[in-house]
Amino acid sequence: MPRKKEKPIKTSVKSGNFRPTKQGAGMTKKGVAAYRKANPGSKLKTAVTGNPKKGSKDAKRRKSFCARSAGQMKKFPKAAKNPNSRLRQARRRWKC
Repeated sequence: MPRKKEKPIKTSVKSGNFRPTKQGAGMTKKGVAAYRKANPGSKLKTAVTGNPKKGSKDAKRRKSFCARSAGQMKKFPKAAKNPNSRLRQARRRWKC
């Protein structure tokens, strides 16, 4: 079954939907709320920044994100070397 076409949301930092790179990149709560409003049924969530219990859903989400982003580090070595890249900042925010 074909997926529904996603409605775009404002992607600028000024819109308040995304964090600037220096603050760890990624979407804010406001951005996630805007995305979910534009795309009903979405399960998008914000970053796991706390200290979840081992084996919990949040811990599994973090482990999954860290594994995926590690692949991005291999694919984009230039971003992997730059400590201020969005990729590195996001990994720092997720505590990878």
